[in-house]
Amino acid sequence: MSIYVVTGSDEGRVAEEASALFEELKPPGSDEFANEIIEAVGDNAEHAFQKTSQAIEALQTVGFFGGDKIVWLKSANFLGTDRTSEAERTRAGTENLLETLQAGLPPGVIFLLSCSAINGVRRLGKWLKANSDYRSYDKIDVSKEGWEQQVAAQVRRLTKEKGLQLDGEALELFVQRAGAETRQITNEIDKLDLYLGPGRRTVTVEDVTLMVSVSHKGVIWEISRAVERRQPERAIQLIDSLLLKNESPVGLIKASIIPTVRNLFFAKLAEPYGSLNKAPQGVIAALPKKKDGSVNTWGLKMAAQAARGFSIEQLQKAMRCCLEADKALVTTSQDPRVVLHKLIIQLCDGKQVA
Repeated sequence: MSIYVVTGSDEGRVAEEASALFEELKPPGSDEFANEIIEAVGDNAEHAFQKTSQAIEALQTVGFFGGDKIVWLKSANFLGTDRTSEAERTRAGTENLLETLQAGLPPGVIFLLSCSAINGVRRLGKWLKANSDYRSYDKIDVSKEGWEQQVAAQVRRLTKEKGLQLDGEALELFVQRAGAETRQITNEIDKLDLYLGPGRRTVTVEDVTLMVSVSHKGVIWEISRAVERRQPERAIQLIDSLLLKNESPVGLIKASIIPTVRNLFFAKLAEPYGSLNKAPQGVIAALPKKKDGSVNTWGLKMAAQAARGFSIEQLQKAMRCCLEADKALVTTSQDPRVVLHKLIIQLCDGKQVA
């Protein structure tokens, strides 16, 4: 194989994987003069055309001092569906690149393309998917059940590479604070590595609390914890901070508040049985599931302790409050800030909910 593609919405992972692949594919003993890296962040359609033209010229040129070489069109941002990507000049450049690739590369020449997106409807995208080593790394969808386990697996892999041990509550806290962005996850692990030094390799909850920055997803998690602990002032403060950053009120309630109340309710249902394994099938059938159909235990485990402070009747009414607030945000002209504040007060005040 002489053509490789690394793409996806997870820009941090794409950059990491593409760099590793470049080092792997480099001809043995080659130096910076033998290989060509074309930084392909295009500001406009003309710039995009120039970048593809440079790639074509590099692919058709014999390597410095002869011999094998790799041409890397790096971080291309004009192959998706945005305005620049769809511009006539850009499309002319990508068509020229496609013709060059279809004609076949000279012996010993390798082409590596890394980009954030490729339009699979266009001819270049279709051809590359069928005729290259095509690797795609998309962001983990944090709106779907089981995202925490996916992030945790990634964190375990990266910490293992650093020789760090991160498990249990420390791992759970890291996932919730750092979120699902590969670039931030990597940065936070690097910080922990430097902080601990060679003398200590086990990461504690205290280490994570001290060193790991709270991401956007981490703020969502903090709202959830404030609701669980019945801390309305804290929850409202965090909600207002996100609204000031133009966070969607509907997205906010669906990402942080509704899942929290739902997990509290399901954890309360399972509480009398001691563990999920002992719960009857009727209860298990109602629990949130992952893609593979298994129970998403991550959120339930986080909610189990907090659920002890609520009655099942309170949580039933809390779910109705969430439904009413969600409807108000979608179907009425009420001030979203007021709707969310009222909901938080209802959820955090036992008397209000009861």
